[in-house]
Amino acid sequence: MMTSQDILSVYAAMAELTEQMVQAAASSDWDRLVLLEQRCAAHVQALREQEPAQPMQGAERERKISLIHQMLNADRQIRDLTMPWMAQLSKLISSTGTERRVVNAYGSV
Repeated sequence: MMTSQDILSVYAAMAELTEQMVQAAASSDWDRLVLLEQRCAAHVQALREQEPAQPMQGAERERKISLIHQMLNADRQIRDLTMPWMAQLSKLISSTGTERRVVNAYGSV
């Protein structure tokens, strides 16, 4: 069972990873973004596997809330950076699908 300090350490590591994810997204380093997201997901899984702990109080609780806010802010930034790329990818996939349907219907030129 993790102590409150252990849990806060995991949250701090996740906050650091999400900041690195923002940097990866900002530089369009999609492979690094995926790798960092996988690392973050492993931390989330480790937290999920823990027995429910007593709710944090005082400074520990405030630190946890602050770290969660940092992660949510980073998530917002990542989403803002990746959404245009996702829209472009969606168009490309749609275009490829349309092209494939035309070739199937009319044959290749």
